[in-house]
Parts: sequence; C-alpha cells; structure tokens
Amino acid sequence: MTGKYAEYDSDEMMAVAAARALANGVRCFVGIGLPSTAANLARRTHAPDLVLIYESGAVGAKPDRLPASIGDGILAETADAVVSVPEVFNYWLQPGRIDVGFLGAAQLDRFGNINTTVIGDYAEPAVRLPGAGGAPEIAASCREVFVVLPQSRRGFVEKVDFVTSVGHGRGRGDRERLGLPGAGPTMVVTDLGVLRPDPDTAELVLTEIHEGVPVERVRAATGWDLRIAPELARTPPPTEEELTALRRLKAAS
Repeated sequence: MTGKYAEYDSDEMMAVAAARALANGVRCFVGIGLPSTAANLARRTHAPDLVLIYESGAVGAKPDRLPASIGDGILAETADAVVSVPEVFNYWLQPGRIDVGFLGAAQLDRFGNINTTVIGDYAEPAVRLPGAGGAPEIAASCREVFVVLPQSRRGFVEKVDFVTSVGHGRGRGDRERLGLPGAGPTMVVTDLGVLRPDPDTAELVLTEIHEGVPVERVRAATGWDLRIAPELARTPPPTEEELTALRRLKAAS
C-alpha cells in the first residue's frame, strides 16, 4: 500500500493511527504489545511529554526500544520514578489519576468487552490465553480506554467467550450500574479503521476507515452487523516522519 510520502503496510497504519490518538501530556497506562508500540511511537513524534505508566511500577518510562514485558529493565532504568505495584493501582489507577488506559485484546465484542482469558469453554478451553493481569482494573478506572488489535471475525465477535475486562457491558448504563468509574472504551483502533461507541447505545460503530480499505472488507472482518457512521472519516496515511520513527523503534527491539 502506498502512503502519502512512503509505502506502508496495514500493521504500520494501525500503529500510527493508535499513536495519533494519544495527546501530548496525558498520563497513559500502557499494555505490552501493540499498545506499547503505539504509546512509544507517540512519545517520539507528536507527544514528547506523554507520561507512560507500566503495571510493574515504572512511572514516566522513556525506553529507547520496545520493552519485552512489564518486567523489562529498560522501563525502570528510564522511568522518572519506580513505585510498588500496589501504589500503581491504589494511588494512580483506582482514584482516576490516569487519563488513558491503552489495552490489547484477543477477543472484543460489539460493546467493547475484552477477553484475554480463554477461547472456548472456560473449563475446557480450545486456547488458554495469558489472562487478566491489571487489565480489568485499567478498564474499570482509567478516565477512558483505547483498544488496539487487528480486525478479524476471530477477534471481533458477537459475544466474547469470557469477559476479562468490562467495556460497556450489555449497553449504555451498564458501567454505571456496576459502579465502574471510568468512561470505558472510547476508541478501538484496528488495521482497517477506527470504531467508537454510539453515544445512545454504546455499541461500537465504524467512524473512520484507513486509506484504500473498502467498507465491505471491514464488515466482512466483523462478527456482528457492524454499523457505519453517516459521515465516515478517512484516516490520513502515515507521514514519512511517523514511519521512520516506527521502524527505528522496532529495529531497536
């Protein structure tokens, strides 16, 4: 695929689109994998004052490569402070001091509920996934949550096999009934486009589509009858600066 200044692939478009969602100066609780790639890319491009917080206790981490895990030493070595895990959750996360929680998923449903536990029956799963970690608390307490994952029928399902982290439950109002303080998922970035919850129903709606991607392809990669926003936006292609920063980041890892 040809971008505005250089050639790029769909994974690069996804990482760039996710990075762009992070504003300069916000406090971001970062998950390992795609969320970490996007957050570190944002810090190297338009958001140099982005505060990256990792579950292991690294606050203000500035790694010069992508960390392999939350226990990667590069996070502690480059952080403004390293605190205990209970402090991360009790002081930073649960009182609502973190602006954005950035999460990945194995499965995501139409209301933004996340599964990272099992595929199939819980007692006899077809696949046992890494599990929850801090994701349920991140999804519950951050002021808002961004999710990033490739779009396919395997990942975007009508109903997740297991609710690891609550998004919008079964629709608008469920978070409030459950006593969850954060706004929940406000954006889902994929390799095909961007989905946001409908303000009336909380169902995810396609609001933005990446360059060169037909709407039919997005619908085919979704396990429910995906609604399309009346004014569907088009994602600007990655710039040369964004692609260069992303490729350098990956090459260093």
